Amino acid sequence: MRGRPPKPTALKVLSGTFRKDRQNRREPKPTATLPGCPKFLDAMAKAEWRRIAPKLARLGLLTLIDRASLAAYCQLWSRWQKAEAVLQRDGLTFMTPNGFLQKRPEVTIARESMALLRNFSTEFGLSPASRSRVQAVSPAEEIDPFEEFLGRANPQASH
Repeated sequence: MRGRPPKPTALKVLSGTFRKDRQNRREPKPTATLPGCPKFLDAMAKAEWRRIAPKLARLGLLTLIDRASLAAYCQLWSRWQKAEAVLQRDGLTFMTPNGFLQKRPEVTIARESMALLRNFSTEFGLSPASRSRVQAVSPAEEIDPFEEFLGRANPQASH
């Protein structure tokens, strides 16, 4: 598929960009819930799961079928942290047995893990850019489509 991946409907609703006329009426709507943490995750990944999963579930952004994606995010978090710990302890380079200065493999591991983390972060609305577009709207603050059409839909704009 070409182009930017579609934004999840839950994120569109939270960010205030959801439009019913553009809604995918056949989109699967799994129930938001907190799936169990996979047992295969290492200790650091499990800690990240415990930190982030309840928050995503409260926002309605996590379902049972998202478990694998969140597990991958958490394991990447752990891998990145471990690679960074080695780099902090041992530096970015090492001397080979033949006397050549070489980049540590952890540099590549850290870089690749960060790139993949960025992708998963966007999927769950965890990156600063994707989070800046999210605005939680309570039912009392729902925007009247006519007011939006007139350009007066922003509650902060009217005093």
